[in-house]
Amino acid sequence: MLKKQSKELLAPAGDFEKMKYAFAYGADAVYLGIPDFSLRVRINSFTLDQVREAIEYAHAMEKKIYVTANIYAHNEHIKQLPAYLKKLNQWKPDGLIVSDPGVIQMVKQYAPNISIHLSTQANATNWQAVKFWYEQGVSRVILGREVTLKEIKEIHKRVPKCELEYFVHGAMCMSYSGRCMLSAWLTGRSANLGDCAQPCRWKYNIDTPSVSAETAPPMRGSKRVGFGDVLAVEVEEPNRPGMKIPVEEDMHGTYIFNSKDLCLIEHIPELIDAGITSFKIEGRAKSVAYLSSVIKAYRQAVDGISDKKKLKLIKKQYLENLIHRGYTAGFLFGRDTVEQNTENSHVGGEEQFVGQVLACEKEKKIFKITFKPHNTVVVGDKIHILQPDAKDLQITIQNIYTVHGQTVDSCHGGANGTYIFELKKEVKPFSILFKKK
Repeated sequence: MLKKQSKELLAPAGDFEKMKYAFAYGADAVYLGIPDFSLRVRINSFTLDQVREAIEYAHAMEKKIYVTANIYAHNEHIKQLPAYLKKLNQWKPDGLIVSDPGVIQMVKQYAPNISIHLSTQANATNWQAVKFWYEQGVSRVILGREVTLKEIKEIHKRVPKCELEYFVHGAMCMSYSGRCMLSAWLTGRSANLGDCAQPCRWKYNIDTPSVSAETAPPMRGSKRVGFGDVLAVEVEEPNRPGMKIPVEEDMHGTYIFNSKDLCLIEHIPELIDAGITSFKIEGRAKSVAYLSSVIKAYRQAVDGISDKKKLKLIKKQYLENLIHRGYTAGFLFGRDTVEQNTENSHVGGEEQFVGQVLACEKEKKIFKITFKPHNTVVVGDKIHILQPDAKDLQITIQNIYTVHGQTVDSCHGGANGTYIFELKKEVKPFSILFKKK
């Protein structure tokens, strides 16, 4: 268990490589799991052997590993769980993230040496629920994203011995705590078994002929305010008269279900004061470039930067250039702060992820940097280098070589090869290369 008032930055690990990057950029702990019992299936490459290796790797670095077993289990899963839990009990991860009460009972039986963390899927949104789970042997509760700052303070005051974890950055589900039926309905892939197809991010068309607003037929129970080739309607739910929902459709369709991404970097000091001890980043499907940028930003906030101006600068420097859906404070200050991005599927992305630094060797006064390209890098490109635990660098690529010493003008992502460029400055391994689009 965490010491009282200690602060933990918790990052996702979609695979072994991402876990290494998470630790390199300052995460105190990561969460991961195998597809059979985790709420990430198609984007999860961990095997049983890799889970064991990950635990050993983390503990050798004095870092922590939390293993997810947070599906809502069916009988078929219950049959498979004992063998898995027994192995985990031997490997000793630092916690098991669970949501199903039946699975919690099995953890107590088959993995009694592992701390139990209650998944956000269990929807703990009040102090009585947190107290109940704490009395059942749960040492940490991952609060629902719907919990406000005011509620967090009361929960911590009433159940002070229970560790509280809270999501601070990443994708938001448009449904209550991810309880979405769209994926299962449209694709047969169950979100509550970790197989969500994310239909909330898709483009939808209003069920009206594709014509100009002036000539489109009226929609029953709605008001049309049209101009040009944009169809604008206000939808009203019968049981909530007067609550108008604006929906606009143009040639690109509409994204009414598309929630903005959570970003609470400016509010970390308030969350610390409220009693949160673990600050969780969402994104096991994200790239190492995304993960590294987000962790580097939040590491500074969790380590004690409380000046709002500085936090805004960190947000601008590391988070605004990433591809995201627009940022929101979620429910932290009440339901009125939750926002949808109805205009497009994403924003940002001014910088392109073009490579990973694998090694840096000094020869006389020159450093030879070996990197793996992810997109095109051309001699003359101006490159932003994001470095773990060091200042970022701004450089210009002067030369590119193959590992066999052949000079080339450019290199491209998609290939398995690695390349080398030279600098007079050292570049740390795990550094990420970006360039302006």
